[in-house]
Amino acid sequence: MPHHPGRRAGLHHGSSADTLWGTTSRKAFQMPARTVKVASPSGLHARPAAIFSQAASEQSVAVTIGTAEAAPVKASSILLLLTLDVGHGDEVTLRAEGEGAEESLDLLASLLESNLDEEFQDR
Repeated sequence: MPHHPGRRAGLHHGSSADTLWGTTSRKAFQMPARTVKVASPSGLHARPAAIFSQAASEQSVAVTIGTAEAAPVKASSILLLLTLDVGHGDEVTLRAEGEGAEESLDLLASLLESNLDEEFQDR
């Protein structure tokens, strides 16, 4: 396609980024999310990470977890969870979409808000 002055590459004449990508803003559709503080003294390491990732893998929807410093990762992956380096009292944000997302987020948020180190010892 020849380059024409005044046109941006990749856009057809008469189109704009708004019509190319749609006009729905990110604010119009917000994925359900929960931001919680991690209660386990060891944070999301070792046993708490294993318990949390197992619970996330049992959900009917895909769930991500992220921090203010780190991009969201797949919550069901213990290896990816450990890369977040989440400590006691750190805030994390869980996100999911689809049928059952709200319930999954509620369950997983409540896990993070409990002392999973203690929970494991009671078993």
